[in-house]
Amino acid sequence: MKPGPQLTERQAKWFASVQANFEAQTGKPLAAWVEIMKTCPETAHRARAAWLKAEHGLGQNHAAQILDAVRAEGNPGWDEPAELRAALWKDAGSLAIMEAVEAVAAGVEGVMSGQRKGYTAFSRAVQFAAIRPLKGGRALLGLKLEPEASARLSPAVRKESWSERLSAVVELDNAAAVDGEIARLFGAAAERG
Repeated sequence: MKPGPQLTERQAKWFASVQANFEAQTGKPLAAWVEIMKTCPETAHRARAAWLKAEHGLGQNHAAQILDAVRAEGNPGWDEPAELRAALWKDAGSLAIMEAVEAVAAGVEGVMSGQRKGYTAFSRAVQFAAIRPLKGGRALLGLKLEPEASARLSPAVRKESWSERLSAVVELDNAAAVDGEIARLFGAAAERG
C-alpha cells in the first residue's frame, strides 16, 4: 500500500475538475454558499447536505465542498486524514479490525488508502473497497464484488456514503474475522477495481 496521498491520480483530477467548475455548476461562488448555510435550519452533517439538495438542487459533491468550508472549528476535514481517522476509529475493537484490513491491503500491489469522514477507502485507479465502524466494536467492509463471490458476502442494501460500485458487504465482528477468505475477496475486488 502506497503511503502518502489520500487520492489516486484519477480521483485527484476529478476533484480538481469539480473545484474548478464549482461556481459554473452551482451558480454561485463558494463564499456565497457559505453565507447561505447560515440560514440552514439543520445542524447535523447529513441533514445539512440533504437540505442543500432539497432547497438548492445541489449534488453530494458540491454539498460536501460547501459543508467542508463551513465545518466547525476542531472538526477535521479532508486535508486532515490523521484527525479524521482518529475521530472515526475511536473504538478499539473496530480499530483492530480496520488495522487487520490495512494489513491485507498492504499485501496487494498498488493499493492506497484514503480517509474520509465516515469510512476508510481503498483504491487503485478507482475505489474498490471501504470499511466503516459499526457499534459494538465491529466493522462493515464493502467490496466491489458480486455478493455471490462468497457465502460470507451479502448484497449492499443500505445506501452507504462510499462508492455505489461496492455492491457486496461483510460484517466483521473482530480482527480474527479478517482471515484468508477476506484477504482473497479483498484481492479479487482490487483486481476488478
